[in-house]
Amino acid sequence: MNDALPRVLSQRDFDRFAALSHDDNPIHCDPAFARGTHFGATVAHGMFLFSLLCAHTWRQLPGPALPVGQTLMFPTPAFVGDTVQIALAPQHTPAGLAGYGTTVGSAGGPGEAQRVTAVGESLWLPDAGPEGLARLPGDTAPAPEAGDASLYGLRPGQEAGAARAFTQADLDDYITLTGDANPYHADPAFARARGFGGPVVPLPLLAGMFSDLLGTRLPGRGTGWMKQSLRLASAARLDEPLTACVRIMRLRAGKDLVNLASVVTGADGRVVVQGESLVLVRNLADKGACRAA
Repeated sequence: MNDALPRVLSQRDFDRFAALSHDDNPIHCDPAFARGTHFGATVAHGMFLFSLLCAHTWRQLPGPALPVGQTLMFPTPAFVGDTVQIALAPQHTPAGLAGYGTTVGSAGGPGEAQRVTAVGESLWLPDAGPEGLARLPGDTAPAPEAGDASLYGLRPGQEAGAARAFTQADLDDYITLTGDANPYHADPAFARARGFGGPVVPLPLLAGMFSDLLGTRLPGRGTGWMKQSLRLASAARLDEPLTACVRIMRLRAGKDLVNLASVVTGADGRVVVQGESLVLVRNLADKGACRAA
């Protein structure tokens, strides 16, 4: 199990997370394609870095807690061979929550200055149960903003969706790859004692459904994640049918940027995860694709 930091990234890590999340975006998995982009080489999935952040954070907490919110900006990429380290800074939060400023740093070798690969804020709910999750304030769905009418065949209002149910095998692969053995998903007896009925699906796996859609469907292959916000609204069960959807809210043609709303819903229609994404489409593999609304 890879649960120690610092962590040296490998192409096998990227490929394993691609198989787990279904996001085989070539900027992560195809060295020849990635060399032709402004990255120059394959880069780590944003949600893989988030999973390493979750793996590190739960070990630093004074007691059991569930991640319920995260913002992440990705100012520089993390490459194969980079050594990843994570820093946490406690922050003031509403009563009942634990909050941290989060920084994921990476460096390519001895003597190289560490780059900030991901930075943001994290919210955790200590001793979480279903009732505690239900009492958390929800995020308001983002409203469309003024922007450009089209960009590389993309248009405001376009949507893409995917359905999936996470299995015990998926969970085992996630824990082995990331080292995120938080008892809420790694210890069935612990999760049942908190009222969840069994292991809950980790937030990075749920957010990986967005990674899949953004990097393979809308905007498509070659998309680069610039910023993501996530808020957990309810727990998802193993083997529960889930649906993820991303919807274009704004296009900024002058900067090759796209804003999207993102949501995962459960089998009964409840919101499981809600968020917003900002992505860079400079490296789209097919910039003239005709995409279904």
